[in-house]
Amino acid sequence: MSDLRQQALDYHALPKPGKISIEITTSAETAEDLSLAYSPGVAEPVREIAANPDDVYKYTAKGNLVAVITNGTAILGLGNLGPLASKPVMEGKALLFKRFANIDAIDIEVKHRTPEEFINTVANIADTFGGINLEDIKAPECFEIEKALKQRCSIPVFHDDQHGTAIVTAAAMINALDIQGKKIEEIKIVCLGAGAAAIACMELLIKCGALREKIYMLDRKGVIHTRRDDINEYKQRFANNTDQRTLQDVMTGADVFVGVSGPNLLSADDVKLMAPNPVIFACSNPDPEIKPELAHAVRDDLIMATGRSDYPNQVNNVLCFPFIFRGALDARATEINDAMKVAAVHAIREIAKLPVPDSVLKASGVASLTFGTTYIIPKPMDPRLLKEVAGAVARAAVETGVAQVELPENYMR
Repeated sequence: MSDLRQQALDYHALPKPGKISIEITTSAETAEDLSLAYSPGVAEPVREIAANPDDVYKYTAKGNLVAVITNGTAILGLGNLGPLASKPVMEGKALLFKRFANIDAIDIEVKHRTPEEFINTVANIADTFGGINLEDIKAPECFEIEKALKQRCSIPVFHDDQHGTAIVTAAAMINALDIQGKKIEEIKIVCLGAGAAAIACMELLIKCGALREKIYMLDRKGVIHTRRDDINEYKQRFANNTDQRTLQDVMTGADVFVGVSGPNLLSADDVKLMAPNPVIFACSNPDPEIKPELAHAVRDDLIMATGRSDYPNQVNNVLCFPFIFRGALDARATEINDAMKVAAVHAIREIAKLPVPDSVLKASGVASLTFGTTYIIPKPMDPRLLKEVAGAVARAAVETGVAQVELPENYMR
C-alpha cells in the first residue's frame, strides 16, 4: 500500500504537476498566423457569431469542450474535503474524456456557501462549453443542483455519480439477470444506500422494467418504509409499504443486492438468505460491501460485481460517460434524456456478448473473456464502446427531438 501511495503521488507530480494541459490546434509560427489567431483577424469570427450565435460551434472549440465541475462535497469515498482537494479527481475525469472519446475537458472547482450560489456560478459560465459533467457533489443537494442547471442551461448537464453509475449498473445487471434466468420485472431488489448513486440506479432499473414495489432501499436507519417521517422527497419515492425493517429482513428471498453504501456491511450470512441464483453488486470503493471471496464461499450460484478492477465484473463509469458526451456533443443535444441513457445501457450490454478482440485481452491482462458469470460487462479498454455507445446515444437524441443538427448518414457505423 505504501508503494502504491508513492507511485500515485509520483504519477501526479512528475514529469510536471497534474494530468492535463492545453495544446494549440492550429499554426501559430509566423506574424501572419498571429494576426489571424488574434488581432485583427479574430474580429471576423466575432462578427459572425454575433450575427448568428450557432456559428460559435463553427469557429470555436465549444462543440468539443466539456466542463467537469464540482464543489468537493463528496469526493470519491473520502467525503467532503473541499474544492481544492477534489482537483486531482476532476483532472482525472478530464483525462478520461480525452483518452476514451477525444473530448477536451477542463476541471472547475467551485467554492460557495449555498447550492443557489453554485447553481448561479455554473449557469453563468455554461455557454462557454458544449456540455457540463457534474461530479462529487453530495446528496441531496446534487439533485437540486442538477435539476436547476438542466432548466437553466441549453447544453447537456449530466451528474455522472448519479446517471453514469446507473447506466453501467443497469447494463451489467440486465446481463447478469439474463445469465441467471431471471426477468427484471419479477425480481426482488435490495439496495443498501440511499444517496445520489443509489436513487439514480434504482430509477433507471425501473425504466428498464423493474417494479418499484419490489425494491427495498435502506439508509443508515434501516429500511425506507411508508411510516417513516424522517426521509427527504427523493427517498420518499422508494418508501415501501412493508413491515420489514432490517437488512436481514429484506435480504430473505432477494434476487438482487445492490450496494452503494460502505465497506463490509453485508455478511456471508446475509448472502445465504438470498433466493437461488442471486446477483450481488457490491460497488462501494475501494472496499466493497462484501468481498467476493466471502460471498462466493457461501454461494456457488452467485454472480457478483464490484467497483474494483482486481475482481471480475467491474462496474466502472468510464464505460459510459465519455461516449454519452461524445454522442450528445456530436448531435448537439440540448440535454441527455432518459431515452439516451437507456440507449447507452443496451449498447454497453450488447458489447459484452460479442467476441473480445485480442487487443482488449492484452490490455486487460487476461488470456480469454467469454460472456458469462465472470464477464457480464465490457472492459474499459474495449474500442467498440466509442462507436456503439456514442452512436446509440446520438441516434436517440435525434429520435427524441433534442438534437440540433443532423447526423452524417454513416455516423459511427
